[in-house]
Amino acid sequence: MRLYGLKNCDTCRKALKSLPNAEFVDVRGQGVPQNTLSEAYETFGKALLNTRSTTWRGLDEDTRNRPVLELLIDHPTLMKRPLIETNGQMYLGWTPETRQALGVA
Repeated sequence: MRLYGLKNCDTCRKALKSLPNAEFVDVRGQGVPQNTLSEAYETFGKALLNTRSTTWRGLDEDTRNRPVLELLIDHPTLMKRPLIETNGQMYLGWTPETRQALGVA
């Protein structure tokens, strides 16, 4: 199981605490592999883009209008977190549905 997120993100820390065997990948330092990012975009579409983030607010209008995958490659902190990859499945966010699907109370 791989958890993509930011080490200083409270939601990612909660997820990691509940998933102690997950391999953590800090997207700020390591990024997200292009194939994983493409698969996540196919699965979640524009929901993968966190338009409420500080990074998003700092972007100009022209940059915001770029294709989602290009934005996420250039600015990995724009990805909604955490992105969890396990057994061929992907989960976005630390929602009750995600926790239930992963068997975490």
